[in-house]
Amino acid sequence: MPWDYPQAYTLPLQPQEQDIDGLQHTNNAVYVRWCEAIGWSHSEALGLGLADYHRLDRAMAIRSASYDYLQATRLGEPLTLGTWLTASDGKMTMERRFQLIRNSDQATVLRGRWELICVDISAGRARRFPPEFSAIYLPAMVGQADAP
Repeated sequence: MPWDYPQAYTLPLQPQEQDIDGLQHTNNAVYVRWCEAIGWSHSEALGLGLADYHRLDRAMAIRSASYDYLQATRLGEPLTLGTWLTASDGKMTMERRFQLIRNSDQATVLRGRWELICVDISAGRARRFPPEFSAIYLPAMVGQADAP
């Protein structure tokens, strides 16, 4: 697939009836939900799940999110969503990118970007990465130089 970055972590998807809005295409809110699902799945695959976040009293929270809705998708269309960790200051922040591709024509139908900040769960304040976050997330970064 024509991914924006190498080594995409992917999730196959197909819009279901409940995902379709009055205009007969996938509702924009569904794409946001899918990005959240793949973000958690990717983190768990790397070795940091929700239980780890609670144990460490740290979480990566979305500070800002943006989505470019490029083309519509329809009921039952096979799609593949990819995600990457693309940047970090190595201390408190990370960036996660998303790309949704329609399998039939390889068209990119959505791109998304999250700016994430590490917070302590108990107080909701910005905090430095715990050692586990640095050890797991930083090696998973795909740098901007890797983009086509």
